Amino acid sequence: MNMIKYIVRYGAMRILGVFTYPEHTLFQHGQRVIVRTLRGQESGTVLCPVTPESLAEMKGEWVEDRVIRPMTEADEIEYRRLLAGEKEEFICCRNIIRKMNIVMDLVRVEHIFGGERIIVYYVAEGRVDFRELVKVLASEFQTRIEMRQIGVRDETKLLADFGDCGKEVCCNRYLTEMPPVSMKMAKLQKATLDPTKISGRCGRLKCCLRYEYDHYIETQKELPPIGCRVRTEEGEGHVVGQEILARKVMVEINDHGRKMFCPKSLHILDIDPPEKTKNNSMEKNEKKFLNTE
Repeated sequence: MNMIKYIVRYGAMRILGVFTYPEHTLFQHGQRVIVRTLRGQESGTVLCPVTPESLAEMKGEWVEDRVIRPMTEADEIEYRRLLAGEKEEFICCRNIIRKMNIVMDLVRVEHIFGGERIIVYYVAEGRVDFRELVKVLASEFQTRIEMRQIGVRDETKLLADFGDCGKEVCCNRYLTEMPPVSMKMAKLQKATLDPTKISGRCGRLKCCLRYEYDHYIETQKELPPIGCRVRTEEGEGHVVGQEILARKVMVEINDHGRKMFCPKSLHILDIDPPEKTKNNSMEKNEKKFLNTE
């Protein structure tokens, strides 16, 4: 029997996996299915059939197993029942953690669809000895307990709803891994350096600062660098600024002040090494904010 492979998203952490199903059934984008994973039976959402292009977008490792069946009405009822039960399990788990005086912040409790296990997501400063906690929780819920320590970005992925843009936060909608983000990206895109305005719901630099960074870098290569000496139609001068998206540079010309020019209208005379920025103290303060883990 021929099999078709699909990319399916499942679990609270929106994990991606490759799952097979007989060819006689074709799934559509967004269709709900029950899949078999390493964790047990889980509900998932079909994204697309597997192609070389779609696999290239899946970075890192992924699960490969099979689709058990399309989600039925009975499955939907059971799924909603489990989601409602997770709230009670969360409260129970939180009370037990407090009673045992364990230093951790409970983030979410995920009950796997097939009932094979309950996954407890938590945030903690360091390593936590939760062996006794696992025994108590296993006795309370009568199933296997899996403890997962996560970072603040993953916490946002589990809890956040909408970002400053008015749309659902990217980490909760489609990101499968958190891209590295630095203050350098904000500077290049001339975003405000006010931490309160370029921070996401997680308190770290917004992931969207990464999206257009490569385009800025490529476009910047087409422009004369800051500090180089150029000849313009109005005389010689030095490049003192770049407007990357407009593909123009600001040139300071003797007796003519500063003006914007297209690179094609300039003749580069020599390239001086750009002067070092004077605000070293500001960069030191930025490093404190630059935790992008």
